[in-house]
Amino acid sequence: MPHLSDLIRRYTSLKTADLEWLHSLVSDWQLLADLSFADLVLWVRLRDGSGWVAVSQMRPTTGPTAFQDDLVEAVLPDEVGDVADEGERIRMASRLALIDRAWAEGRICREGDPDWSGGVPVREETIPVRRQGKLIGVIQRSTNLSSARTPSRLELTYLQSASDLAQMIAEGAFPFSDQGPLMVRSPRVGDGLLRLDRDGEVVYASPNALSAYRRLGLTADLVGARLARTTLDLAAAGDARDESLTWTAGGRVPQESEVEARGSTVQLRAIPLITEGVRIGALVMVRDVTELRRRERELMTKDATIREIHHRVKNNLQTVAALLRLQSRRLDSTEGQAALDEAVRRVGSIAIVHEMLSHTPDEIVDFDDIADRVIEMAAEVSSTEAQVTPHRVGHFGLLSALVATPLSMVLTELVQNAVEHGLGYGPGAIEVRVRREDAPPGAEEASGRVFIEVTDDGGGLPADFDIAGSNSLGLQIVRTLVVAELGGHLEIKPRDDGGTAVAIELPVDAAVEQVP
Repeated sequence: MPHLSDLIRRYTSLKTADLEWLHSLVSDWQLLADLSFADLVLWVRLRDGSGWVAVSQMRPTTGPTAFQDDLVEAVLPDEVGDVADEGERIRMASRLALIDRAWAEGRICREGDPDWSGGVPVREETIPVRRQGKLIGVIQRSTNLSSARTPSRLELTYLQSASDLAQMIAEGAFPFSDQGPLMVRSPRVGDGLLRLDRDGEVVYASPNALSAYRRLGLTADLVGARLARTTLDLAAAGDARDESLTWTAGGRVPQESEVEARGSTVQLRAIPLITEGVRIGALVMVRDVTELRRRERELMTKDATIREIHHRVKNNLQTVAALLRLQSRRLDSTEGQAALDEAVRRVGSIAIVHEMLSHTPDEIVDFDDIADRVIEMAAEVSSTEAQVTPHRVGHFGLLSALVATPLSMVLTELVQNAVEHGLGYGPGAIEVRVRREDAPPGAEEASGRVFIEVTDDGGGLPADFDIAGSNSLGLQIVRTLVVAELGGHLEIKPRDDGGTAVAIELPVDAAVEQVP
């Protein structure tokens, strides 16, 4: 389905500020649809003024839909006489007339009798959408009356609240321009609804809302109570007794808050009702989020435990490296010292990865920082007089720990090998060039690719070099990690202008590991 922004730009001449207003309206109009038990369709004027186009649609979760098919991108021309189907022509003409009336008169318009042309009775209404005194669209509100019956107290409260909210849209008072940030999952109408009067007293409490407050410890009835005072009295000692909770529970500002008591957590969202510039009351939607917050705390505890494990692994690896250094200093054999020093660098490269993982909430790290530290650490084996200048070109991006740990060892071995064999511990330049290609959207395979090339300007490869028959432990480690563990491709070849180039191609999971 086309996006709202695309349709607005394609069909209309509305300004960016008007588009943002419609985005805010559409992001929150599920509330109006549920309170109205009705479908909503947003119509905006075509650029040339020749008719209307539907740019968004919402169905209710509290009642049957009036439209089985999507109307988005449907166009209502000023003249509908050319439509072949008589029933469709009648529906379009009636819809167009009501939309035009709401636009011309700038007020909510209602059909007198239900429309039966679609086989079921549908009551049609149109609500002008106003921003800063200017009309920018019309909402068609269509109610399926096939299951109509005598409304309950809850349904009457819903309908009255919907009427107030529709009037606010017509006056340009909703959506709220100063609304505080909403949570990821805001309470909905069916979660629990409280209707407050202008003094903040509860005039209606839905059964779900009352149950949520019972879990907080309420023993009396909510109706007739000052919600702000009642909520603060129920709040656990020292918990959220701030101005934010007072204003939210009092329905005075459009924002969300949470209150905890007796092991339960209840989320509140306030919708002030303001018509003709006068505050007439408020809606407060209520949702019991106890289990959700419990699971979030468990995840936070799990994440903290994992980070602590990475921290301890890093400390243990650093201890091992320190012990190996001590052992190396006590050896008289130059060959033995070199072997232990190589082991220290390998352990150190793994420790760097665990150090980075100890600072992240998940098992994904920015590998650029790790690569820079590993490259510098491996280059430090050159003599003090010989200046080796390693540097990185390009970005690795975010990689999972399953890729980062072996890749850090691969870089350590390749840079160390370039210093030791390519440059012969002498001066020179080492370059690590990286290119990343993530899978395009919609590709059958979600994997992207990382291309790495490590080059030096040293003496180059021996004439009889064969990686398969090489006795070098470092190259054997590189080959095993790249090919067997990471499922990549490895190639070592001489450079045209002298030196050696090692090319690596690795698959990465583009669904998780995106370039920052």
